[in-house]
Amino acid sequence: MQVEKSVGIDLGLKDFAATSDGYLFTLDRHYRKLEQELAKAQRANGKARARAIHAKIKNSRKDQLHKLSTALVEEYGAIFIGNVNASPLARTRMAKSVLDAGWSSFRTMLQYKSDDAGVWFDEVDEAYSTQACSCCKRRTGPKSLEGLRIREWPCPECGAYHHRDINSAENILTVGRRRLAEGIPVLPAPSAAAAG
Repeated sequence: MQVEKSVGIDLGLKDFAATSDGYLFTLDRHYRKLEQELAKAQRANGKARARAIHAKIKNSRKDQLHKLSTALVEEYGAIFIGNVNASPLARTRMAKSVLDAGWSSFRTMLQYKSDDAGVWFDEVDEAYSTQACSCCKRRTGPKSLEGLRIREWPCPECGAYHHRDINSAENILTVGRRRLAEGIPVLPAPSAAAAG
């Protein structure tokens, strides 16, 4: 399959998304912006007011995600996105930020809009995508929790200088293109005994 223009997308918290062609997208922190107002309504036992604030948060997040997903589908012929799992992160001290980002909703929007527009869409394994140099493929990038603070780094092997999230998006694009070129394996159909 020949795709004219393709992109890798790395989802994050500091920047909502980074693309393999160097763009960083920062979306509003919808929950954070209205967190104090929501807390005040909840303390005052204003259930209707709290519901209205939650609806406002949801609608503004959804609006921004729709606009970004539509722009990406209109721009690219193939979209590869990292398979970051929000569930484990939602049980950490970053829970509010993870849930406020709306990664799952964004991936769902990209999926159905891509299907509708005839754009190739695939979620790829993003394991080690932030640590591997997108030029020489060696794992020379920041590691462990302490490494999360490091946003840019030079590769000691090849000398390339990387922005953490853009490097990850480039690696996601590479994996996605390889899967597309090799043909993505199809899972075998369940046997009649297993289905019944």
